[in-house]
Amino acid sequence: MFSSSVFDYVNVLGKAADASWLRNELIGNNISNQSTPGYKRQDVNFESALKTALQSSGYRSMDGKVAHIRASQLEVSSYTDHGGFSYRLDGNNVDPETEYVELAANQIRYQALIDSINQEFSNLKKAMK
Repeated sequence: MFSSSVFDYVNVLGKAADASWLRNELIGNNISNQSTPGYKRQDVNFESALKTALQSSGYRSMDGKVAHIRASQLEVSSYTDHGGFSYRLDGNNVDPETEYVELAANQIRYQALIDSINQEFSNLKKAMK
């Protein structure tokens, strides 16, 4: 990550894009294992990590909150979603239709994040001219 405050939003957007990429991989695993007995779906929860990081900054402006986010606050990993829950007899809790909807939504989210990162760099280029 860059250390200059000019890149605060780029850094946060980059972490969000990384989490979205990880979510895409996990959804692919979920779809691949939809027929595996006992498999529990995996997901990542970047949104709650970001919310917690932003709330820890107190009553600052959004720029101030983003500036005070540390990279370690946005590190996320996969978790097992509803580990004890299954509506199927084989113990698998993957619903393929839900996974395909999540995949489509995540792909749109990822593209929006990449577009936002590109826009931030475009704004920086304009400012340097």
